[in-house]
Amino acid sequence: MEVHRVLGRGFLERAYQEALAREFGLRGIPFQREEDTPITYKGVVLECAYRADFVCYGNVIVELKAIDCLSGVETAQTINYMKAGGFHRALLINFGSDSLEYKRYVL
Repeated sequence: MEVHRVLGRGFLERAYQEALAREFGLRGIPFQREEDTPITYKGVVLECAYRADFVCYGNVIVELKAIDCLSGVETAQTINYMKAGGFHRALLINFGSDSLEYKRYVL
């Protein structure tokens, strides 16, 4: 919420990602930024991987967007990331709307 309050809307996702990383650091939240997570298909690890914007506390995906409004596409993407990486919790945050949008996911 602090990042959206200070920056508002209109920046690209990358700016929010950098600001959020600084905010996590200020608040002592442990995180990995743009961590590659493998995707498996029928027990085989694919050559491609997805890159989570953040993994906090070692087990929570934080996925960022800077779009007008969240849709089912972003929800599906976040849930797929969770399943592929074996994560049970995620937070999807959209900085692109007038008010900060966020959704929590628990599998």
